[in-house]
Amino acid sequence: MTIAAILSNKGREVISITAHQSVGDAVAVLATRRVGAVPVMDGASVVGIFSERDVIHAIAEYGAEAMARKVGDTMTAPAITVGPSEPVIGALSLMTRRRIRHLPVIEGGRVIGLVSIGDLVKYRIDRIEADAEAMRSYIQSA
Repeated sequence: MTIAAILSNKGREVISITAHQSVGDAVAVLATRRVGAVPVMDGASVVGIFSERDVIHAIAEYGAEAMARKVGDTMTAPAITVGPSEPVIGALSLMTRRRIRHLPVIEGGRVIGLVSIGDLVKYRIDRIEADAEAMRSYIQSA
C-alpha cells in the first residue's frame, strides 16, 4: 500500500496558494473548498503549508490584523513531503511523529497530490474491512 494507491482513488487535484496572498484570501480558499490545508507554492516548488492551525496561531499573535498579513509570514515551512512510492504506514508514522495532518506528494520536483491523515486512515480501514470480509467468505465456504 503506497501513497500512489491513495491518489489513484482520491484524485490528484491540488488546490494551492502563494506566499504573497493574504491570510484572509487563504482562509477564503480553505472555507470555499472545504479543506484544512493547502500547499504554498513558489512556481512549481512547495515552500510551505498553510493550515487551519496557522490561522489560529496568526490570530493569537496578531489579532484581527492577521487577516491582512501575508501567507508567507504565517505558513508552516519548510513543508514536509512524501513521494508516491512511500508506504501508507510510513506516511502515517511520519504524520504522527511530526504532528501534522497533511502531506504534499512530490514526484520529479513537482506536486502531484496532497494526502491527509483522514485519507490514509480511511484507506487502511477499507483494506482491513476487505481483508476481514475475504476471511469470513473463506471460512464460510470451507
